[in-house]
Amino acid sequence: MKKIKYSLSFVLILFFFVNTSLAYAEKIVYIDMDKIMQLSKAGKDAISKINDQKKKDVSKFQKIEKELKSREEDLITKKNVISSEEFNKKLENLSKEINNYRTLRQEAIDLSTKSRLNASADFAEKIKPILADYASKNNIDMIIQKKNIIMGKTDLDITNEILKIVDKKINKLKVN
Repeated sequence: MKKIKYSLSFVLILFFFVNTSLAYAEKIVYIDMDKIMQLSKAGKDAISKINDQKKKDVSKFQKIEKELKSREEDLITKKNVISSEEFNKKLENLSKEINNYRTLRQEAIDLSTKSRLNASADFAEKIKPILADYASKNNIDMIIQKKNIIMGKTDLDITNEILKIVDKKINKLKVN
């Protein structure tokens, strides 16, 4: 009889804890921000502009690099023909130009990185109110980024729903 009382009281306590934990259950969903950035109209446009500029820079720097290599090879072939003083002077000028080229290339890389970061920051600023409104309307307590989740139900993924809203509300992102 004591075992039945203890079992019954254990079941009642367990039932109490389960009910209270269910009463305080939060609605949590997740979103793939990278996917939205890559697939939204504004995100595609920003990424396209950044990539176009990057291609132009790469092409420009490849031409400069070819020209510098050509000049270096030309100087090496003339090493025995010209005086050592003239050779050293031309070599010093070529070294300065190579250093300038490296500086310009690094500045272009930094500008590209800055453009990506600016577009991402602008995207984050513009999507916050959209997410807040969506969470409020759908009684959601927490929205987590997909990259921070190890495993989750696919029905908790709101990426496609938010993508539709973003395409309607965000037209352009700041690139520079």
